[in-house]
Amino acid sequence: MNNIFMKINSIISVLEQLAPLSYQEDYDNAGLTIGNPDMEVAGCLICLDISESVIEEATAKGIKLILSHHPLIFRGLKRLTGQTMTERIAEKAIREGVAIYSMHTNLDNIFDGVNKILSDKLGLKDVSILRKMGGTLRKLVTFCPVTHADKVREAVFVAGAGNIGEYDQCSFNSKGQGTFRAGKQANPYAGEIGSLHFEPEVRIETIFPAYLQKTVISALLEAHPYEEVAYDIYRLENESNRHGAGMIGYLPAKMTELDFLVLLKDKLKIKCIRHSPLLGKMVETVAVCGGSGSFLIPDAIKHNADFFVTGDVKYHQFFDAEAKIVIADAGHFETEQFTCNLLADYLKKNFSNFAVQISETTVNPVNYF
Repeated sequence: MNNIFMKINSIISVLEQLAPLSYQEDYDNAGLTIGNPDMEVAGCLICLDISESVIEEATAKGIKLILSHHPLIFRGLKRLTGQTMTERIAEKAIREGVAIYSMHTNLDNIFDGVNKILSDKLGLKDVSILRKMGGTLRKLVTFCPVTHADKVREAVFVAGAGNIGEYDQCSFNSKGQGTFRAGKQANPYAGEIGSLHFEPEVRIETIFPAYLQKTVISALLEAHPYEEVAYDIYRLENESNRHGAGMIGYLPAKMTELDFLVLLKDKLKIKCIRHSPLLGKMVETVAVCGGSGSFLIPDAIKHNADFFVTGDVKYHQFFDAEAKIVIADAGHFETEQFTCNLLADYLKKNFSNFAVQISETTVNPVNYF
């Protein structure tokens, strides 16, 4: 099968259905950092981190798009002089015409992201978000003639509104009477210019993800019959079951702490694990956070996890276990290594004849003796 050429923008659109950029942390720089979004590419090379060797690999394979987990550029570059590794990589990518797109904390903060695939590798069941994210939802309230209520509801539902858990097309509707008086330059749907008009209307309330606001409002305005559409947008602080940091779940069967450490080394294919003192308890509930997750230690304790698996734990943070939990530092790279497989599988599922490859270049900067 011949691979097709696609605009980078089209690929990004599908990637951001999985992990919208609005879910990234404030400090992050996910997204397209190098390249023209209108450029056509026939393949994608996936990696955790971008190095000069990764650029060289992409060039040798004729691939013009790199999809990485960690962004190449975290902070603004003031110059490109080749004095730093980041500058040299950016220069090489630009010179070779290679675009770079990154999915970092936005991929960490979704249910089917980094922590889900890590949980799956460890065999965890009944998983849920460890620290749920709030503020991801918006409520739309609008008013329309009774005769057009079905059309307006359907339009915003198709645009992505009205989903709550396993339910869709969710809304609340109440009938009332709206009033308006059309000015001289108006083109009213009903009523006469200069006269107060009473119209039977339906108040429609529904929710939608914040990142879909532009799409939902466009659909509303397109379907609504009024020349001037009245609507309100409310920010909701409800916590989302599908978005947030870390994950927690259960082993299929209880095991000793030593047996779990052996399982961890086997599943992650690692040589050693740094951990807090063992407690002599059976392990059943396990919390995880791929990459640097020590900020979630209090959450893991709060949820009565027996083990917390993450990376980049500092010396004094191991004291935070306080004989309540075992903290296992399995490594930053090691707990995120399956992210490449997650992204490759997702792209292959959505683009059957688009060349997707996982980088063969070793990028883990940490070595063990």
